[in-house]
Amino acid sequence: MRIGIISDIHANLAALETVLEELETKNIDEYVCLGDVVGYGASPNECCNIVKNLARLTIMGNHDAAVAGKMDYSYYYDQAKQALDWTVEVLSEENIKWLQTLPYIQNEEDTNVCFSHGSPMNPSEFNYIFNMEQANEAYQHREDLLQVTFIGHSHLCRIFSFDNDGVVQMVPGLIELDPGKQYIISVGSVGQPRDYDPRAAYAIFDTESRTFEQYRVEYEIALSAKRIYDARLPDAFGKRLFVGI
Repeated sequence: MRIGIISDIHANLAALETVLEELETKNIDEYVCLGDVVGYGASPNECCNIVKNLARLTIMGNHDAAVAGKMDYSYYYDQAKQALDWTVEVLSEENIKWLQTLPYIQNEEDTNVCFSHGSPMNPSEFNYIFNMEQANEAYQHREDLLQVTFIGHSHLCRIFSFDNDGVVQMVPGLIELDPGKQYIISVGSVGQPRDYDPRAAYAIFDTESRTFEQYRVEYEIALSAKRIYDARLPDAFGKRLFVGI
């Protein structure tokens, strides 16, 4: 089975539509979304409507939890709070109720795969795993992990492998999973990459060949930015799309 994995859409409709157009050409059997469908961007209802009708599984991200009333976001920086407040105002009741139903994590024993927004340890706390220090902390819990854990949250493409010798950070690309190792894989962001590459990120995992590959695709950034400006969201959320930060 070929799974199209998307994450951190952040209400960026143009990026989501472009990614899904590409995935339609890649023989995908089902879709999984790792959370943060909303937040920052100007098209939260449109993105929710697409994801809830497409994805077999959607995980709750921290921005999803915030607008669904499942976490306190008062400590977020001012512009992020403004975007979340705006999102709460414009989201349909149906989409708020849908976001409230999303799981924080899902372990799938049949394929030896875990899906989580952030760290699979205490997933409702939305901790990050994007550097070696954080990966080494996760390594201490490797007995609790399935073979591969897919995460988002950091908006970065990162691959960490675990074995008896410790943690190794791998170069993103086509990866064939070693049955003797475990992996934590951050798939990157559809709608707001932060690795100075503004192209939308997505991934494909083949459960039979046990292969994983990350992809990047250009989309109409100017359109997404204009929608942000027109919605009177903070300009910074549009400007950063052009740089990938």
